[in-house]
Amino acid sequence: MRTHILLCAVLLAAGPTWAHGDKSHGSAAHGSHTAVKTQQAWGIAGEARQVQRTITLTMTDNMRFTPDRIEVKQGETVRLRVRNAGKLLHELVIGTRETLAAHAEAMLKNPQMDHDEAHMVHVDPGKTGDLIWTFNRAGEFEFACLIAGHFQAGMKGSITVRPN
Repeated sequence: MRTHILLCAVLLAAGPTWAHGDKSHGSAAHGSHTAVKTQQAWGIAGEARQVQRTITLTMTDNMRFTPDRIEVKQGETVRLRVRNAGKLLHELVIGTRETLAAHAEAMLKNPQMDHDEAHMVHVDPGKTGDLIWTFNRAGEFEFACLIAGHFQAGMKGSITVRPN
């Protein structure tokens, strides 16, 4: 019971809803992003006019990101350009180790849940999507693909936000 309550608290703190249904997911690969801009522990959605640099990440069906580690400066707005070189749908979701693990667990239990948040981008096979993020909090964060089974197979990476 205590574990269930803790999981619910983590899920509520991470944001509204998550899922992978048949509807659009708000990435460049799926159309324009409409998620609400909300301050998170790992930063806040940025705007294209604020982008200071672009970091390209590639996702593959061997359940890996390349690169799997990135470093940014606190206050930096970055365009994460995410290329899906595989044949499966993949995504990139930014968060803390705890929020990503809880979200991944929820996705295993209900892989058809709908989700579209500013800190995630879903990319169809052979397509590229962008996620623009302002890393306004220093610390160690992570990114992962949370499609059922992908996180568990090791599809994750780390983000170091260096303080000014």
